[in-house]
Amino acid sequence: MIMPALRKYPPELRERAMRLVAEARKEDSELSLNAAVIRIGQRVGVNPDTLRGWCKQAAIDAGERPGTTTCDAIRIKQLEAENRELKRANEILLAASSFFARELDRRLPW
Repeated sequence: MIMPALRKYPPELRERAMRLVAEARKEDSELSLNAAVIRIGQRVGVNPDTLRGWCKQAAIDAGERPGTTTCDAIRIKQLEAENRELKRANEILLAASSFFARELDRRLPW
């Protein structure tokens, strides 16, 4: 499967595009998010799916729709990494304690 190249958009373009989507939806209350991101995305050169994701995440971060906020997602990622490291450390400590227990008492069956 061929994956498209990732494009990193500058923060100014990202904010401008999201602002234009919000303004377009404010001017035309019947305009859906999908229609707005397609229209604005073509004008500013941003993939509509990318722009839709930005707008949805901004709404989540603002508390306007349910979901995991950006701050929470970062914290969850940090906690998961810490959890992996602690599990790894526990495995090492368990192996070390087992090794030293065998060394101290040769009668144990391990």
